[in-house]
Amino acid sequence: MIRPKALKEGDTVAAVSMSWGGPEAVPHRFERGKKQLEEEFGWNLIAMEHTLKPDSWLTQNPEARAADMMNAFKDPSIKGIIATIGGDDSVRLIPHFDYEVIRQNPKVFLGYSDTTVSHFACFKAGLTSFYGPSILSGFAENGGMFPYMVDSVRKTMVSTEAPGVISPNPDGWTVEFLDWNDTSLQDQKRKLNNPSPWRYLGSKKKVSGKLIGGCADVLEMIKGTEIWPSLEEWEGKILFLETSEDAPSPTWLRYWLRNYAATGILERLSGILLGRPGGKIDPSTFSQYDDELCRVVLDEAKCDIPLVTQMDFGHTDPMFVLPIGAMATIDPIKECFSIDEAMVE
Repeated sequence: MIRPKALKEGDTVAAVSMSWGGPEAVPHRFERGKKQLEEEFGWNLIAMEHTLKPDSWLTQNPEARAADMMNAFKDPSIKGIIATIGGDDSVRLIPHFDYEVIRQNPKVFLGYSDTTVSHFACFKAGLTSFYGPSILSGFAENGGMFPYMVDSVRKTMVSTEAPGVISPNPDGWTVEFLDWNDTSLQDQKRKLNNPSPWRYLGSKKKVSGKLIGGCADVLEMIKGTEIWPSLEEWEGKILFLETSEDAPSPTWLRYWLRNYAATGILERLSGILLGRPGGKIDPSTFSQYDDELCRVVLDEAKCDIPLVTQMDFGHTDPMFVLPIGAMATIDPIKECFSIDEAMVE
């Protein structure tokens, strides 16, 4: 994998809207994200040509959204690219990606959720990318960014040292939604649930492998497309999955995992990471997702691999950043997960 240059204070980073036109729908939220990002990291955030267009316009012009991404890669003054928010139709950008442009102009690319599509475009181009916060969801956090997320961004995209051991956020987690249209709520911090440990299930053997994955809902959209990795590219990987705010049921997770088994992907993996379920789901039912994961991977597919569940990434806050292509280790005996190499230089 090609590693981009680490971001540093004073760098210009581009905001791109590759799916929902959130910045135009809730402009104050975009401005808050810009302000908090610039104050914390010292970067200069700029909007690409179509980033602030209305959602109705962006929906009709997927080629313009892809062009913004490609132009951000081509512009030498831009050192990093961050998705403004997710959505549900980035899959329509696939015909407009230029993989050579991405390959020849490596730079930090960050986002999550529907941005999974663009991450797999980067993977096809051979560029490592970073699965983590977006401008509207993460950097624009109500009442200021979570220190856990800020620390992870620094360790993965600013530091040239390996991030090392990643632990659950000691302050807890939240999926509470405060109406982004209500500007009076922007300074109101969301309530955190009590911190909860990650669950180490399945095999007790220590494994290492390169990270790959994204939002499980979105991965279903790109299976079979030109950006879907070949079977050989899954060999030895640690797959990370998380579910969206649409709150797909444990049953749907079972169906999706069975596809990974039927296509021969599960048997090639070294391990699986599962994020805390997204959406309004009763925490008492989280274990049902774990049960389905174990059912398909361990019982049906007979894969002897470690599984780690209810982790702090994806549609839960605060989240840690996962560098796609980085070597990681799962140690079930010590109940330890680590990212073992830096993916910026």
